[in-house]
Amino acid sequence: MANQLKYCTECGKEISSEAVVCPHCGVQLKPLSFGKGKNRFVAALLAFILGGFGIQWFYLGRKMYGILSILFFWTGVPAVISLIHFILLLISSDDSFNAKYN
Repeated sequence: MANQLKYCTECGKEISSEAVVCPHCGVQLKPLSFGKGKNRFVAALLAFILGGFGIQWFYLGRKMYGILSILFFWTGVPAVISLIHFILLLISSDDSFNAKYN
């Protein structure tokens, strides 16, 4: 497979399309990723165990939902919502989870 070329956004020189950092100027071209992202089973476990406090929302990057859950945890409504969210996380596919949260 031939290595395709592209141009650096900083210096304009031709580089490999797979390059993460430009070898000429050193600018970072792609964000470095250290993992696959969020895991739906971890999110489901957090929703089941700590869902009444909205911890799964913080894990999934939905901070406003997490803050609202903390503010209203005493009503029990976030616990019911987290139970529903737990079930939805378990029955969802990896593709739909990744499209929504990763």
